[in-house]
Amino acid sequence: MIGWALTFFILALIAAFFGFFALAGLAASIAKILLLAFIVLLVLSLLSGAVRGRPPPL
Repeated sequence: MIGWALTFFILALIAAFFGFFALAGLAASIAKILLLAFIVLLVLSLLSGAVRGRPPPL
C-alpha cells in the first residue's frame, strides 16, 4: 500500500508543478485532490502497519 501512496505523491507533485505555476487551473485542482489522496493513503498505511505490529519504514 505504501507503493500506491508514493505513486500518488509523485503524481501530486507533477500536477502541483503544472498547476501552481499557472500553466493550468485544472492541474491545480488535480494536485489538491492527489495530495489529499496521498495523505489519506499514507495515514492508512501507517495505521495498518501499526495494527499488524510492524514498525514504520524509515
